[in-house]
Amino acid sequence: MGQTKQGQQPSKHPHKALSAAKIRHLVKSGKPGKFADGNGLYVVISANGTKKWVWRATIDGKRRQLGVGGNNVSLAEARDSAEELALKLRRGEDILTQRRRRVIAIPSFKESAYAAHEHHSQEWKNAKHGAQWINTLRDYAFPVFGDLPVNEVETDHVMKALTPIWHEKPETAKRVRQRIGAVLGWATVYKHRSGENPIASASPKRGGLAKQSAGVKHHAALPYSQIPDFIAQVHGLDESAEIIGLGLEFTILTAARTGEVRYAQTQEVQGKDWIIPAERMKAKREHRVPLSIRSREILKQAALITGPASDYLFPNPRTGKVLSENAFLQLLDQMGQKGLITVHGFRSSFRDWAAEKTRFPAEVVEAALAHTIRNKVEAAYRRTDHLEDRRDLMEMWAVQCAQPRSLVAFSRLWGG
Repeated sequence: MGQTKQGQQPSKHPHKALSAAKIRHLVKSGKPGKFADGNGLYVVISANGTKKWVWRATIDGKRRQLGVGGNNVSLAEARDSAEELALKLRRGEDILTQRRRRVIAIPSFKESAYAAHEHHSQEWKNAKHGAQWINTLRDYAFPVFGDLPVNEVETDHVMKALTPIWHEKPETAKRVRQRIGAVLGWATVYKHRSGENPIASASPKRGGLAKQSAGVKHHAALPYSQIPDFIAQVHGLDESAEIIGLGLEFTILTAARTGEVRYAQTQEVQGKDWIIPAERMKAKREHRVPLSIRSREILKQAALITGPASDYLFPNPRTGKVLSENAFLQLLDQMGQKGLITVHGFRSSFRDWAAEKTRFPAEVVEAALAHTIRNKVEAAYRRTDHLEDRRDLMEMWAVQCAQPRSLVAFSRLWGG
């Protein structure tokens, strides 16, 4: 609420009392409640850790409360929405009528599901498959949130629909989850909703329902908080390993697969982007990688070492040909990390960091990892590779991976 002069009572009307850090603390505390930011804006936190934003004002002589955002809306976005409503109210605009018209224009989840189903009616393998697609939503999703405006569907709604069938009907649960995501993807394309698709965080693990899978082996990943020290150790290696060390750092900063980096050639770098040809990608599609400032510096350093003798960005220092498949593994062994972490595990480190420390939608992170969209219906709606969003994402990741001193400067710059 700000400081007051000696002897004065604190203001009853706070101004920008909340912060992103404070909201995270309130969510983690698990204590539900309504917390004022000021100017009529409140964040309402539920017992299960979700939040929503409301704006309170006197309209036509009555106290009114209007929703200005759900769980995926940031503090800054909620403030902007509240300020916009306050400005309209001062101008004498009928914001209640405008809001009602807006709500009417937003279809329900059920209406969106039928629209998405009709949109792809020509793509079903047969009539039975098309009927199954909509019928599973009718049986499991519609009873829970079918009548809810599609822009208000959040992870908790999806979890409520799926929780009863995660174990009893796991394959059905998987299909329903995919189909819910496809409907929400359709709604995003047609401007009925925005933000992250809730199914990105709707999984058995969220509800503590995941079965332990025997024999599943995950790539050992280094916690993202330890990556700056790891890269500093890479920089301290002797000159004989310098080009391999640069290649490893480049792999980490681009969240790429080792094969994509080992075979990377100078002609693939175009301006601030690295264009990986389809034949070298797991999904067999060309992949554009926005290069951070540090990634471009690495390429300049590597070029000074290798000169024009090789077409590869990070050639074998002895032969000038492609790096061996074990080059990075041998480097990890030299650093005493062999068996503790894997190069592929850095992709998991990147994904964990993006989920925990940024507000980028899941589809942007998945695009950065060049993951394919398994659901064909949802994939049909994706018309972009989110390059510009990924450019910001990868720059933030590069600073996260930098020396701690740079990280501190970055956190101040971004208000962290």
